[in-house]
Amino acid sequence: MHRLIAWLLLLAIVILPPNARADGLDDAYEKLAASAGAISTASFDSVRQGVEELALSGDPRAADVIGALHDGMLYANDDHVLFIQQPDGHYADARTGKPAPDVTDDDVKSVRVNNAIRGAIDGALGSLQLFAPDAPARLQAASAVFVSHDPAALPALDKALAKETDPAVKQRMEQAKAAALLSDPDAGQAAKLAAVETLKARGDQDSRSLLSALAGQTGPVADAAGAAVVSIDHILQMWSVAQSIFYGLSLGSVLLLAAAGLAITFGVMGVINMAHGEMVMIGAYVTFVVQQLMHTYLPSLYGISLPVAVPVAFLVSGGVGVVVERSLIRWLYGRPLETLLATWGLSLVLQQIVRSLFGANNQDVDTPGWMSGAYRLGGLTLTWNRLYIILFAFLVIAALMAALRYTPLGLRMRAVTQNRRMAAAMGIRTPWIDAMTFGLGSGVAGIAGVALSQIDNVSPNLGQGYIIDSFMVVVFGGVGNLWGTTLGALTLGIVNKFLEPVAGAVLGKIVVLVLLILFVQRNPRGMFPLKGRAVEA
Repeated sequence: MHRLIAWLLLLAIVILPPNARADGLDDAYEKLAASAGAISTASFDSVRQGVEELALSGDPRAADVIGALHDGMLYANDDHVLFIQQPDGHYADARTGKPAPDVTDDDVKSVRVNNAIRGAIDGALGSLQLFAPDAPARLQAASAVFVSHDPAALPALDKALAKETDPAVKQRMEQAKAAALLSDPDAGQAAKLAAVETLKARGDQDSRSLLSALAGQTGPVADAAGAAVVSIDHILQMWSVAQSIFYGLSLGSVLLLAAAGLAITFGVMGVINMAHGEMVMIGAYVTFVVQQLMHTYLPSLYGISLPVAVPVAFLVSGGVGVVVERSLIRWLYGRPLETLLATWGLSLVLQQIVRSLFGANNQDVDTPGWMSGAYRLGGLTLTWNRLYIILFAFLVIAALMAALRYTPLGLRMRAVTQNRRMAAAMGIRTPWIDAMTFGLGSGVAGIAGVALSQIDNVSPNLGQGYIIDSFMVVVFGGVGNLWGTTLGALTLGIVNKFLEPVAGAVLGKIVVLVLLILFVQRNPRGMFPLKGRAVEA
């Protein structure tokens, strides 16, 4: 024990040359030197104080030494010279960092610590990171100090703030200092009032937790903290609303992708396709297969497996849709009940085929690195995968609208939608249009499966969770109208996310369904009904 204290004190004295002990560091080293006389009777508290004082030096070599002490890699010889053991087993002089080839295991002994010193070491390492050369490390250290709000870090924070030039890091350090001041019983009233204002400006849940601990007390600081808590609650409520809107938009984007193809087939063909959810499921499994193939045969291109899966899923699901229309649906036009039962049976068949091929368990679909993580905007957390899905949904709808408006197929589809008999009289092959329309709607559903593979479980039952919501979106927006489908999907998504915290997920869907029934009673053809002689007849 005595040797440990001597080594730490000797380190504090010799780690910097005399000409480098400037800028306010002399006092810290004088304190360490003053306690050298008590080596024979020193306690662990003296060692802990020595570690804390060493951390205040801000010198990068102090971090190396304390880090070595933390990892059990700090050694000393009989002359009280400290060495750091390297990964290869050799030793380096702790004062200079230079190798010491003449030092062997027999010449040194490990510096021993106890739990109290380990706690001091952890705090010292955090304080030393405030002086790290790179800004992200300093920002992370300031955040750690804010969470711990330990008053012992105040001297290091003051020195770090005096040298800090990065605005974001400096702001985080000021917030950490405010948190530490509120926990310091020796801090003055004026300093604590200023700290309350700093935390009020931060305005997040962590700040509220620190201030709420003072709100029940008496005095000006407690009154200011109580007012700050009320202000932060209003801010958090606003961010909560914004977060619900974002989640609602992401849910609405998923519903939009799932319902867009259904809106086309339902609007042009009048077919109630209960197997539409399985087209979504096929797209998700195509994504899984594409990732497995690229991982095996093209590992260097694995990062773009998701963009590659989009056209493949469109072609596979669209091809399945054409086959289904030509082999099953074409015989059931004008017979809605038989069509509903046939497509429902088809959905069960497709689910069983997928179970036989891939098993009943969920399949893992990786999220690319460029879609992982989140972006913090104040109190709003924007996850990259949901942001990309929102953007992707609007790109798909824009491309679909352009195809319907500017391509020959789109012109014929719109003609068949508005008046099938007149379109046939004009020479349009309506059976061929039906097949292409069903294939297009199924292909868009497959694209929806690619997006859903990033936020939902890829399983044979994937499509069943979205088929009812997709029909609700189509009916609410207006059958066959993509603008109505877009607005309906986003509206239902946002309403669902606001109702879930209040009524729960199941009851929230019931409320949405009841509201939709009331709306359809007054507007049977949705918000944006199609126009034309046939649809108005």
